[in-house]
Amino acid sequence: MKYLKVDWKHSHPHEPLEIFMELDDANMEIRKVHIYPDGHRERADTLVPDKDTEVSYEPVPSLDEINSDTEFDGQVITKEEFEEAWNQTREQKGP
Repeated sequence: MKYLKVDWKHSHPHEPLEIFMELDDANMEIRKVHIYPDGHRERADTLVPDKDTEVSYEPVPSLDEINSDTEFDGQVITKEEFEEAWNQTREQKGP
């Protein structure tokens, strides 16, 4: 497993500012956390999406590719850092 945190620099109130991802060896999302500008958080896994958050059905680009776009600042994080973000985010069963 790999763990990433991506900061998204934008001014869209309905898009996340921080994205935490747990990825498998094929760079497919297993779980993710979104943190929005208003402070609300959502999480999703392969079985349970949230209101505006769901895992992607396509591989996540490489960290170099993510960071080649100036709107994004991605970094590798530890499993513990991901788990902390996951556990701080309440599960919200859909809309």
